[in-house]
Amino acid sequence: MRETIAVAILQLICVFGSAQDIGSYLGDESFMYAETKQVNQFFRRFNSEEDLNGKRLYKGDPNYRSKTFRANYIKMLFDRENKDITEKLKNDFIKDVADGPSPAFLDYYGGRWFAEVDAKFIYNGEPRTVVLFLELEKENLGIKWVINSVYFYPFTKMFFADSTALTKFLHPMSHELDFMNLIKVFNDPNTVEYYFDEDFKPDFKTLFLYEVKQGNLKFETIEKVSFHFFQLNNWYFQLKEFNRQGNNSGWLISSISKIPEDQKGMLLKYIHYEK
Repeated sequence: MRETIAVAILQLICVFGSAQDIGSYLGDESFMYAETKQVNQFFRRFNSEEDLNGKRLYKGDPNYRSKTFRANYIKMLFDRENKDITEKLKNDFIKDVADGPSPAFLDYYGGRWFAEVDAKFIYNGEPRTVVLFLELEKENLGIKWVINSVYFYPFTKMFFADSTALTKFLHPMSHELDFMNLIKVFNDPNTVEYYFDEDFKPDFKTLFLYEVKQGNLKFETIEKVSFHFFQLNNWYFQLKEFNRQGNNSGWLISSISKIPEDQKGMLLKYIHYEK
């Protein structure tokens, strides 16, 4: 019976081209079939490795990684309330990843995707948000999530905040004074970083860990989670969870951009709050 329902749903999608039309045939229960409840499920549906009933599809199944099924699945995986994701943008994306001669699939273990987590901490007695970036890392025969970057606004205010300090430097003959002029460096703690080498970048991970160990940063809760995908050639998209009624809910593509591979580095820096 469940297989029959799933086939009927997929036939309706193929005919009408969107999950929205399912609702008129199945009523309020349609969202149970269309909702993408887990991130892993998003991967499988994007690749056409699972049907709308949650049944896994494997090699040998005619619908496994089917171009037709993928095109319809992927169209269901967009946040339809975001008007910036136009039909043309969706169609261009689907054409590139599903309809072309070399279809592209998401690989859970393939890297080039990561999580962005807004976490609530208490910092010196006040609630503050820390942005944690996590990625999958191989360990022995398995993998694990690790924190590989941290953004915390109070840390950014500690460094390079005084533009007038750009002219500060140690004289090239300072060695002849046994570097006694270092006193002027440390007399003003707010500008010490301007005397460091030009490649210096503050390590927020270490600062964050120090503050946690000192008891100044205390974890409270998770505020929101999203995922950034750079795996697909010349495309970037963000994945967010939408808890709402209807058949366009769960983990959905919340934003998407066509971007050349050689420009993705700039976008990565922007996402990580790097200058």
